[in-house]
Amino acid sequence: MKRAREIEKGSEIKSAIEELSVLIKLKPAGDNHDRTTVHIPTRPFIYVCNLVIQVLDKIGPTMAVLRQDIDQNIQRLKMLCDSDPSTYSNLVEILKKEADEGNAKKGASCSKASVWLARSLDFTAALLQSLVADPDQKMEQLVEESYKITLKPWHGWISSAAYKVALKLVPDSKTLTNLLMPKDETYDTLKEDVQTLTSLLVPFLEEIHSVLILYGLDRLKST
Repeated sequence: MKRAREIEKGSEIKSAIEELSVLIKLKPAGDNHDRTTVHIPTRPFIYVCNLVIQVLDKIGPTMAVLRQDIDQNIQRLKMLCDSDPSTYSNLVEILKKEADEGNAKKGASCSKASVWLARSLDFTAALLQSLVADPDQKMEQLVEESYKITLKPWHGWISSAAYKVALKLVPDSKTLTNLLMPKDETYDTLKEDVQTLTSLLVPFLEEIHSVLILYGLDRLKST
């Protein structure tokens, strides 16, 4: 509850920066070459994904389908992590376990949840970068371009059709920018925060994607 209250008072972006900064500081040294020994803390990963939901909420109901998918995937991971916190504190161990059991690509696996959560973070990072790089560009175009390079390659026609309907309802860029800015802060501050966030988030996501490739999960598609 404490974290939730703190997020309400400040910026989701600042909260994500703080979480990723702590994660990097606590990261064990010397695990960058052997992907089987990489440590990706599950709870901080879930926490950052929850912050993405709050950003999507500010875009509005247009992102409801993506938001629901993210929330369901978060709950799936959280339930497993809560069942045995010590065993499942490392996301890589979850992927390894399901791969060894042959369940990684079946049903509602945590491996599939991790894939879509990582892709949703890719989308959010791309959208925020585009928003601060060209704040005068139409929001519809920013969302569409971010979607095309992150989620669209993995969506089937049902998911793509739902997205096309949602795209018509996005707010304008200025409205979203104002919603993302904490009270009494400026656009320049928001831009700096987004640049800091992406400088932390992109390498984190690259590491996650390299592990997904290791377990043959990187090509999964939806309907």
